[in-house]
Amino acid sequence: MSALTQQIKGNWNEVKGKFKQQYADLTDDDLLYEEGKEDELLGKLQKKLGKTRAEVEDELERLSH
Repeated sequence: MSALTQQIKGNWNEVKGKFKQQYADLTDDDLLYEEGKEDELLGKLQKKLGKTRAEVEDELERLSH
């Protein structure tokens, strides 16, 4: 399990709330986390935010601390 996966899984509700505060146009559907589908989640966030995968991962890292 990658460090990013552990971060997402460990405190996703908190991180999800921070994402919604920062990006008001994100919906619950955009932020739906399913175990084993982290790549799909990152892809949805990339598309919705217009960011690269690395930028989305950096944002997840920042918001999870």
